[in-house]
Amino acid sequence: MTPQPNPQVGAAVKAADRAHVFHSWSAQELIDPLAVAGADGSYFWDYDGNRYLDFTSGLVFTNIGYQHPKVVAAIQEQAASLTTFAPAFAVEARSEAARLIAERTPGDLDKIFFTNGGAEAVENATRMARLHTGRPKVLSAYRSYHGATSTAINLTGDPRRWPSDQGAAGVVHFWAPFLYRSPFYAETEQQECERALQHLEDTIAFEGPATIAAVILETVPGTAGIMTPPPGYLQGVRELCDRHGIVFILDEVMAGFGRTGKWFAADHYDVVPDLMTFAKGVNSGYVPLGGVAISGAIADTFGKRPYPGGLTYSGHPLACAAAVATINVMAEERVVENAAHLGETLIGPALRELAERHPSVGEVRGLGMFWALELVKNKETREPLTPYNAAGEANAPMAAFGAAAKKNGLWPFINMNRTHVVPPCNITEAEAKEGLAALDEALTVADGYTA
Repeated sequence: MTPQPNPQVGAAVKAADRAHVFHSWSAQELIDPLAVAGADGSYFWDYDGNRYLDFTSGLVFTNIGYQHPKVVAAIQEQAASLTTFAPAFAVEARSEAARLIAERTPGDLDKIFFTNGGAEAVENATRMARLHTGRPKVLSAYRSYHGATSTAINLTGDPRRWPSDQGAAGVVHFWAPFLYRSPFYAETEQQECERALQHLEDTIAFEGPATIAAVILETVPGTAGIMTPPPGYLQGVRELCDRHGIVFILDEVMAGFGRTGKWFAADHYDVVPDLMTFAKGVNSGYVPLGGVAISGAIADTFGKRPYPGGLTYSGHPLACAAAVATINVMAEERVVENAAHLGETLIGPALRELAERHPSVGEVRGLGMFWALELVKNKETREPLTPYNAAGEANAPMAAFGAAAKKNGLWPFINMNRTHVVPPCNITEAEAKEGLAALDEALTVADGYTA
């Protein structure tokens, strides 16, 4: 549905926003946020009556789309019976959410610590690893994003870390595999895997294995570029961690809950971490919720020793009721299977066909409903369409591409020189084709900046 345009209300919403809302990651006087009037399924619309197909899933969290009636009803029912309650008590929605999550996590990750979002999940997973091992250091990849709280932002590899980077004690970055822009001069996936593992092994050796509490990796890095790891890499990291008594943390905040065509991305790679963080898709972002899935060994550390961490809203009943409803909807409506099927049979092939026709598309990579197009000036040299972390005029090609997509009714996910294709996991075939056609048109604008 799309309501009748109401530009007067839209102007009032925009005016109040500009007067009082302080937006994240933004120079406040340089932004022009769209006033959103509503959303349903894979679409949202503004007060002028413009409707957009959302190829961003919000911030890659509306895995079941907007306003799913069963999840909305579950939130309403929970609000009518028990809106909130302190985390020290056993509450039905909280217990059931934990049970349903634990049923789906790999291995023995059967204990669930609830947070309000992904960054807090990373904060607490890191704390658990340090306390479990008695060691201070955590290793993370340069091409990564783990959140914006104190430890999480320092673990992050992308430029959003820089303004807040105080060289947090114990954070060490390393290069994870990325064959298209290989830091190891590799020519094949096997070479990239072997050399990346050797680099990590060397980093561990020179940092001192006995000082390292954890290695944290996004199973499939999200905002940093959706680089699927080469076969054997995550198993190799698991072996290195086991060899040195290091906790292996997988960050599934973005990749989890169906995004890759499996309940968790780790299921693609036959690897079980010691800790796994989640958020976003666990309840499609309807009410803030995140958490840490904890292995038996680490849970036992805090069997008789208090865990020194907690949150006022840990396992909030409204958020957990939304998670229960979301997981049940995903199972009943085969949302994970839909993501896998459309990713393999429609999205992936269509994006690769676009890459053949558009000189601006250097590489296509991804799986499920989790894809990235690397946009370049020149396919041979692989020079990015815009420089790393470009802003202002230097970012004009990507800005023009984004404007063209929106003009065609497609809301794109853009980060640096990439556009990500990350629609809701329950998108229909017809909707996906509509979005791909709009993307095709927008890429002709990007083509105009190639050499």
